[in-house]
Amino acid sequence: MLTAVVLLCLVASCFGGRLPVRPRLDGRIVGGETVNISDYPYQLSLQYYGIHLCGASIISTTWALTAAHCVNGYYVSSLSLRAGSSDVGSGGSLHQADQVIAHPNFNYSTMDYDIALIRVSSAFSLSSNVRIIPLPSEGESVSTGTSAVVTGWGSTKENGPSVSVLQMVAVPVISNSQCNSDYIGVITDRMLCAGYTNGGKDACQRDSGGPLAANGKLIGVVSWGSCARSNVSGVYTRVASLRDWITSNSGV
Repeated sequence: MLTAVVLLCLVASCFGGRLPVRPRLDGRIVGGETVNISDYPYQLSLQYYGIHLCGASIISTTWALTAAHCVNGYYVSSLSLRAGSSDVGSGGSLHQADQVIAHPNFNYSTMDYDIALIRVSSAFSLSSNVRIIPLPSEGESVSTGTSAVVTGWGSTKENGPSVSVLQMVAVPVISNSQCNSDYIGVITDRMLCAGYTNGGKDACQRDSGGPLAANGKLIGVVSWGSCARSNVSGVYTRVASLRDWITSNSGV
């Protein structure tokens, strides 16, 4: 995430009537705990020349799902995915990116349609540490209050040092109407919000592109937010709103 949404600067007055650029969750779990990849075997590390860049999720043996802002501006040849390891820098298997498809409607200023597909050149070999996470159907709803799990690598506080071992935190889904109230009307139908009113638990920098899972399905992709601050939840790309796009481009 970038830093917090310049919460109201005050939305229009400081930006000539335009909304500020959304804070991106470039990735860290705040208020969570260390976990093993075997508990979240769909989790991937998206890497730029071997350095962790963002999270991603396994959605088939040859396709991964991440955030569009994670791949924006990068050559395909510079990207790879590490699967099957709790350690972001070693273990498991590395898979070179072969094709990247970002949603054509992705808007960096609004962070709408923040979703991208990555095809790997060598298939993921499924095991106890490498698993496909099912996707919701198009338009499938998730109830407010549902406990969802977000996972990823990085520091455990905003702007803190990174950690190398996989982290997780559980956060409740909140309604888009509540989220729109917190974020002054910038939440779209392609977004899903989750977090606590008092903050303290959230995704954060370099968790971007990683999974938000509930009821055994990938309901969200880490997109942007305020990094565990109070009254402003984490914002995720709502997978169910873009399910048909995923299928039409990957066959998944």
